[in-house]
Amino acid sequence: MMKRAEKESLLKQVTESAKEAKALVFSDYKGVTVKQLSEIRAELRKSGSRFQILKKTILNIALSDAGIAVDARKLEGQVGVAFSTDEVSAAKAIADYVKANKDMKLSIVGGALEGKALSAAEVKALAKLPSKDELRGTLAGTLQAPIAGFVRTLSGNLSGLVRVLSAVAEKKA
Repeated sequence: MMKRAEKESLLKQVTESAKEAKALVFSDYKGVTVKQLSEIRAELRKSGSRFQILKKTILNIALSDAGIAVDARKLEGQVGVAFSTDEVSAAKAIADYVKANKDMKLSIVGGALEGKALSAAEVKALAKLPSKDELRGTLAGTLQAPIAGFVRTLSGNLSGLVRVLSAVAEKKA
């Protein structure tokens, strides 16, 4: 049993984490093994996110203190929360892990984005969006495409001229 000082410290830490996070993903972890939870935490760490299991009462107070409009007591099952450093990474990591492990009993039960509550369906839709790095790569490719096309056009004209000149040179030789 936690002492009052430990609970207050935990509450302060969770409140700060919730304020700093761009998105939160709430998951029902009932039936998930310790090994699977460790694997999920490792996947989330790769994206700069983290997963924490909390009592609903402490989570609800922390969310309220952080200004996030979610009632944790209404979430289904035993709730764990993933704190995400960007908008999609935690949702994507959890959804991908659950998809890769069909026997996984972890389920997404809700979330929060910029202080507003999200349903489980909205969090799953968020997980399908590309990450910032993927969007940056797409943008770079899109910006580079016209320049590459222009270079190919110029080199095509030059190589055509070279072929014509070499054909003329062979004919005269």
